[in-house]
Amino acid sequence: MERSQINDILEESDRFIRSFGYILPPFAYWSPEEMRRRTTSDGKNIRANRLGWDITDYGQGNFDELGLFLFTVRNGSAEDLAKGRGMLYAEKIMISRKDQLSPMHRHNIKAEDIINRGGGKLVLELFASAEDGSVDPDAKVSVLTDGVVRNLDAGGLLKLDPGESVTLMPGVWHAFWGEGADVLIGEVSTVNDDLTDNVFREPIGRFSTIIEDDKPAHLLVSDYDVWL
Repeated sequence: MERSQINDILEESDRFIRSFGYILPPFAYWSPEEMRRRTTSDGKNIRANRLGWDITDYGQGNFDELGLFLFTVRNGSAEDLAKGRGMLYAEKIMISRKDQLSPMHRHNIKAEDIINRGGGKLVLELFASAEDGSVDPDAKVSVLTDGVVRNLDAGGLLKLDPGESVTLMPGVWHAFWGEGADVLIGEVSTVNDDLTDNVFREPIGRFSTIIEDDKPAHLLVSDYDVWL
């Protein structure tokens, strides 16, 4: 992805988020220079727990069809998770554009509530895991939707209207997209680790390769190791 495209998506996404009354935290608007300065002092937790902007085309170069916007608002640590006490949770706000696919994947550790916060329908394609962790093409899959058990056939489509949510436990394979309009998505989960806890069905990457054709308006979490 080109940096100029990323800058445009940041601006568009912020407007879309605000249109639903959700306001991002102050550090979202720090310049790269302020991020560099403060993540060595009072803001070091932002870098350590990888809070902030995240735009991905999964390394495929076709964001409009295969991609996702994310912002990690809060996140605990792997150390707390290992101890079983402390900040064991994370929160993200995401945007799935109309017909934009977030590809089939599962998590080894993270359980998550995926919430339609507004816009169109959020459609999820769901599979259970086989014993070896791969997609089971035959097994039914059971999930909670706002506390109510839903049973679907393998590859069944779960459609969530605004206000509805689904709980996905580790091992549940899922892909999702917006139907009818762009969708604002909330995610509440156990500690999030995008470096090691995403298992994709197809051999794709989690982060984008960036062509630096412009200066970054704000840094992405994938920029931190290079820029900070």
